[in-house]
Amino acid sequence: MSLLQASSKIAILGGGLMGRLLSLALAQRGHKIDLYDAHGPEGDGSAARVAAAMLAPLAESAITEPGVVRMGQHGLKRWPELIGQLSQHVFLQQNGTLILWHRQDQPDAARFFGLLEKNRRINPSLPAMEEKTGAALHECEPALQGRFNRAVYLPGEGQLDNRQLLAALVDRLANLGVAMHWNSPREISDLRPGEVDQPDFVFDCRGLGARTQWKDLRGIRGEVVRIHAPEVTLARPTRLIHPRYPIYIAPKEDHLFVIGATEIESDDMSPASVRSTLELLSAAYTVHSGFAEGRIIEIATQCRPTLPDNLPAVRLLAPRVMEINGLYRHGFMISPAMLDVVLELIDLNDSPLAREFDVAIHRA
Repeated sequence: MSLLQASSKIAILGGGLMGRLLSLALAQRGHKIDLYDAHGPEGDGSAARVAAAMLAPLAESAITEPGVVRMGQHGLKRWPELIGQLSQHVFLQQNGTLILWHRQDQPDAARFFGLLEKNRRINPSLPAMEEKTGAALHECEPALQGRFNRAVYLPGEGQLDNRQLLAALVDRLANLGVAMHWNSPREISDLRPGEVDQPDFVFDCRGLGARTQWKDLRGIRGEVVRIHAPEVTLARPTRLIHPRYPIYIAPKEDHLFVIGATEIESDDMSPASVRSTLELLSAAYTVHSGFAEGRIIEIATQCRPTLPDNLPAVRLLAPRVMEINGLYRHGFMISPAMLDVVLELIDLNDSPLAREFDVAIHRA
């Protein structure tokens, strides 16, 4: 039995990535949507605005659970469909991931690839890694200019432009008549779903904004540099094995690069540290000297909403209220899967996909 009647009046709290995707899906089904967010339409308060938006289930399998990897594989199929529903251009690329390492980091690289191979045995549908050397490496990524003798290529992985996507979603929601209430924070307790002149149902997608309601949430701080580097022409997301953490370089359109890696157990939203910034910039320079002449567009920090097991979850603890949270560092990779889990729960009050992806569903 569906949780929603036809043409229901719905309030969605949180206008980040998950809130916008859910608003779009439900508006297309004919529901009347009110979307509330504590910040503006640019997504300033959302982890989605700062993210690199890489879609890399095999690369991420080294640090996450098999269910998240399966969600990432689902997302690779779903993103072209979701972006195809939008009117504005959104950069989407599925050109694989390249993994690099310096000679002194070979032991760390060997451990990393051992984890990837182990997880591929667990999930045989993941593509096989491909070692690239010599001419094959040059053909795969000519921009490396002979700086690396070996690399590993992960086929099929992808990325998108997060800020283009957030803007395109707002444009589409406006065209569908969604009422978007920016700079208008709401708590679940502010609403009485099911009563007269109140929404029929409430969905809470606020990320860390939901900590008053979901006490287990914590922040994982990330620091990201955005650089415009006309001399650099990397063809795909590139990850560099680093003694502390793998550093990623995600090339967007027009020679814009998003560089990041840091993961700090902290809710601290202060500016990026000197140490992290130096590590990110130095690592980028070792990959391609053209970054030295680039221009720093932005150094940004944000905290990702994370549950104790680092896995996403859904809660149905109050009548006519559903909470979706805990997407951690995998927001863009797994949000299509989480969207489809939620839509199944709405339609069936059950979700086979949740079981396939090992997504916890908490009920009263």
